[in-house]
Amino acid sequence: MSTAVQDARYSWGGDEFVFVELAEEMSLQANFRAMAITSRLRDERPDGIVDICPANASYQVHYDPDVLEPRALLDHLRDLERAVGDALDVSLPSRVLDIPVLYRDPWTTETLMKFRDRHQDPDSTDIEYAARINGYTDVDDFIAAHSGSPWFTSMVGFVAGLPFKYQMVPRDRQIVVPKYLRPRTDTPKQTVGYGGCFSCIYSVRGAGGYQMFGITPAPIYDPTQSLPDFTDFLVLFRPGDIVKFTPIDRDQYDQAVADVEAGTFHVTAHDVDFALEPFLADPDGYNARLLEVLG
Repeated sequence: MSTAVQDARYSWGGDEFVFVELAEEMSLQANFRAMAITSRLRDERPDGIVDICPANASYQVHYDPDVLEPRALLDHLRDLERAVGDALDVSLPSRVLDIPVLYRDPWTTETLMKFRDRHQDPDSTDIEYAARINGYTDVDDFIAAHSGSPWFTSMVGFVAGLPFKYQMVPRDRQIVVPKYLRPRTDTPKQTVGYGGCFSCIYSVRGAGGYQMFGITPAPIYDPTQSLPDFTDFLVLFRPGDIVKFTPIDRDQYDQAVADVEAGTFHVTAHDVDFALEPFLADPDGYNARLLEVLG
């Protein structure tokens, strides 16, 4: 599954930003290189670095040109690119998180039915459409595929706390679903969505264009930091987190919501080290070993 890496493309963004494109198409290897480079840059943190923003197959650096000479920064970023190389020998600290999902829930179903004029198939639900175009016999088989393998958090953004998740399977087995033809003006909070090759969780209610498959009771954004999972930070997910979606029924969903309201709900999470080369050599075996920490 590993591929030859291309030279990065460096672009200036005004006087204070450098944008670095590591690949033109998304792959776990390209994303891993971005995170390996930005992790090293964050550890070194040269004077003048304001912010470091890793993305799916790229990253951006905000710097102060009065403190850090732009060409010196560019040389440093190129040195990091060479040091990381293809990233096959790199491992990164990560977490495996178990995220419960009520697939085909009533709230996203009610919402999506209001916007069928913006959809590729007005006569089916989003998850029915996704199952059909990906060759699954029915929605249950599709849910089994969506929840059966872990997902790598390639970036967090778009709105506060929203994670983009890349399926950890060989490319020929990845689910691919287009976004809506035109965006919706409404999406329930904590909707599990899908667009292109990415799964996501909407952290807040708002507009959106990803297909809607279900909803999770697990909060992923808490600006008040009053819930147990947010004592350190107001956003749950970090780039590099590995997620296992676990299907639940309505009773389990209602109980989890009650636990959230009582302030006792916790997302199950375990620290792990993720190494790219052994994963690429045996994705299914490596995934199985990763998920053993969930019991």
